[in-house]
Amino acid sequence: MTIIGIDPGSRFLGFGIISFKNNVLVAREYGVLKFDSREDLTTRLLEIGQGVKDLIQEYKPDHMSIEKIFLGKNADSAFKLGHARGVVIYQALEARVSVFEYATRSVKKGITGNGASDKDHVRMVVQNLLKLPPIKSLDASDALALACFHSTQIRMQSIKVRQMEKTI
Repeated sequence: MTIIGIDPGSRFLGFGIISFKNNVLVAREYGVLKFDSREDLTTRLLEIGQGVKDLIQEYKPDHMSIEKIFLGKNADSAFKLGHARGVVIYQALEARVSVFEYATRSVKKGITGNGASDKDHVRMVVQNLLKLPPIKSLDASDALALACFHSTQIRMQSIKVRQMEKTI
């Protein structure tokens, strides 16, 4: 199974692609798609859509794990984030990739054990979990964290199903 994690944004979009190999998580690719903030939002949304479409076509993920929207102090930023998320989700669904949304605090708690962890702590745990060299971008490490968190949710669901089957 292949999972793509997306940390959406209208200027920087983090992505992380992981797979299971012999029941071990392996990072296949990660990075950041960057968009020119001087361009109008509609142009950036088109570029976001094309960038995500290209990633999906190249890596053929089964699932997408994406950060849920949150309303910070800046409503304009939240609206732009919402547009970017919409484009990303559309591209996934268009390619028949299942989409799963997670709150940031849930991902942090699942990855580090603390829902209030800072981004550097998340990055360190993800690097260790996936046995990666230092990850330069926090957007990329957040995207990998989303993918890794989703993999744990899949495993938990599988365990629950097996336990239910035993009781039947």
